Amino acid sequence: MISTYLFEPLVPEDAKHVLADLATELVGKSSGLAGRLHPVLRTSIGDLVRSMNCYYSNLIEGHNTHPVDIDRALSGDYSADPGRRDLQREAIAHIEVQRLIDRGDAPSPTLSTDFILWVHREFCSRLPDDLLWVDNLDTGERLPVVPGEFRRVHVQVGRHIPPGGEQIAPFLARLVDAYAPGRLSKIQRITAVAASHHRLLWVHPFLDGNGRVTRLLSHAHFRELGVGSELWSISRGLARQVDRYKAKLMGADEPRRGDLDGRGNLTLAGLEAFCAFFLEISLDQVAFMEGLLDLDGLLRRMEIWCEEEIRAKTLHRGSWSLLREAVVMGEFPRGRAGSITGYEERQSRTVLTQLLACGLLVSDGPRAAVRLGFPIDVVERWFPKLYPGL
Repeated sequence: MISTYLFEPLVPEDAKHVLADLATELVGKSSGLAGRLHPVLRTSIGDLVRSMNCYYSNLIEGHNTHPVDIDRALSGDYSADPGRRDLQREAIAHIEVQRLIDRGDAPSPTLSTDFILWVHREFCSRLPDDLLWVDNLDTGERLPVVPGEFRRVHVQVGRHIPPGGEQIAPFLARLVDAYAPGRLSKIQRITAVAASHHRLLWVHPFLDGNGRVTRLLSHAHFRELGVGSELWSISRGLARQVDRYKAKLMGADEPRRGDLDGRGNLTLAGLEAFCAFFLEISLDQVAFMEGLLDLDGLLRRMEIWCEEEIRAKTLHRGSWSLLREAVVMGEFPRGRAGSITGYEERQSRTVLTQLLACGLLVSDGPRAAVRLGFPIDVVERWFPKLYPGL
């Protein structure tokens, strides 16, 4: 007899309305983030944030792939070192799956067994073979990780023993049912993003990849609720407080602490503490990106950097006017370079060509409009603290 009571409660009671207040604040903070930018610029920054998200999500798993290596892999430049090359491919896998989510190409609804299996299959099918094996520490056996397939063996994660393989499907069915939209208010559904994050990790449905799958699920879940977007990442906040993240997860794994600790098998207080932590991290990351994406501040940082490059003679004069146009207008036709810079056609073409060669402006074709690019060597100046120092 399989009893899903083992991971109850699933929905926080929130008697003091702490979680409701955090969720309400998150709705308000996130609502204005996307409207700050031209849609074309938003798309470009979304590509940058996806790279950041994969960096931090993999870092939580102990896979430290340098942002420069990720940037090179995006251009098809893979390391000759097998270990570094595998980590580059892992990063690209994460980016590609999140891009599918952000473009609306993932199964719906987000909180479903189909979606969970889809994320694992899409992510793991892109990984190199060397990253698709796990070691059974008890038997010494190497076990293959099959993309999109639940584990069949018993595992232990730290002190936690997840359900057996035959129990995974019933537990996930209960998880999906508990967080069904018709059962919860909008604010409760936002809190459920945090609660389901822990409970899915508690089930640990796959031999490997559970952390990445769960963080991608939370990203997609927030998007589905109109709170998340390609412009901010929960993974950055979790990675920067990884010890607290893991401690809060472990705290929510604990059994019920007494008669005043809910009515389930697991601690209600531990689950609510994890949810509060998760929502606070989300608020912090929205506020962080809100500061970085303030248009006046972004333009000021870019202009200072551009003036320095012009003085150093690494950029032509007139570069700033083209970069500024790309920020404000999202994109512009190549033929407008002269009117934007005030230069004659030949001189303006020289400025534009250099910016395209440097990757500061990018285009989909030799005659297509140009938009802002984000080569890795300018990211720290334009978006300080996006990565932990480059």
